[in-house]
Amino acid sequence: MRYRILGSSDLQVSPLCFGGNVFGWTADEQTSFRLLDHWIAKGFNFIDTANTYSRWVPGNKGGESETIIGKWLKRTHKRNEVIIATKVGSDVGIGKRTLARAHILEQAELSLKRLQTDYIDLYLSHYDDLSTPIEETLEAYQQLIQQGKVRYIGASNFTLERLQQSLQINRELHLPRYICLQPLYNLYDRQDFETTYRDFCLQQHLGVMAYYALASGFLTGKYRTIEDKHKSARGEQVVQKYLNPRGLNILRALDEVAKDIQATPSQVALSWLIHQPTVTSAIVSATNVYQLNEIMQSAAVQLTDKHIHRLNEASAYDTSTLKN
Repeated sequence: MRYRILGSSDLQVSPLCFGGNVFGWTADEQTSFRLLDHWIAKGFNFIDTANTYSRWVPGNKGGESETIIGKWLKRTHKRNEVIIATKVGSDVGIGKRTLARAHILEQAELSLKRLQTDYIDLYLSHYDDLSTPIEETLEAYQQLIQQGKVRYIGASNFTLERLQQSLQINRELHLPRYICLQPLYNLYDRQDFETTYRDFCLQQHLGVMAYYALASGFLTGKYRTIEDKHKSARGEQVVQKYLNPRGLNILRALDEVAKDIQATPSQVALSWLIHQPTVTSAIVSATNVYQLNEIMQSAAVQLTDKHIHRLNEASAYDTSTLKN
């Protein structure tokens, strides 16, 4: 396994990151343990979760994913073998998203307890909070870093302007620096990241952890007709967003390349993503070992320039809609 350096940190992470949103949701505790065992056994070391996963499930309160990961860490004693990313800032039941100092400090302690660890490798601002001064947020992270409870911080779902402001304040006040961005990015959802964030991430040496790497399952080829919306709970949303001429064109290109190199559309789509120059790791999820095996194999899939050109061409977006 060839690990990659995440941004300007010394974190060495695998090109794929296990998305822990499924733990405590579509994967129960024992299934989650099996998935994590398999993940580590194959050399992958990066795990992403959040303090609110999976609060949306009836009967859950949030923190279920971290709790399962914590139990797995205690059971396996593999804390030193994994890089754990978790998040703060989403609504934990207080009716709002916040990055206020007191909230960050409180939630960090709760995450540490659930994860059964003394430190968090990467602590991400899950959503921006316009009502809290940036310096207050960064000062909270500074305290956690000084206490040895957090190693590095990152940002997710930030506008470019707010990300720029955060880095400026970090320089001016000598506060912790976001080392990575976690954006929506995949073969279909290219335009926003590539036209807004990509150059900035390169210039600022920010690592990139792409989420929805398979476009909510669309890039697996699972959804090809309107009737396919019944294949999953989120099928209707997937079909509504992605099942259009451009989406079908992308699926045709994935099918062609997959056939040419004897891979699956999922593996091709993930290989394209992790070979983008800005992407450090792509966040993926699975609910059984069979799915996980298919996903993991994408890290070894090699695409030629011809294949990448075909995929780029099929997924090209309308540049006439871009702002001047």
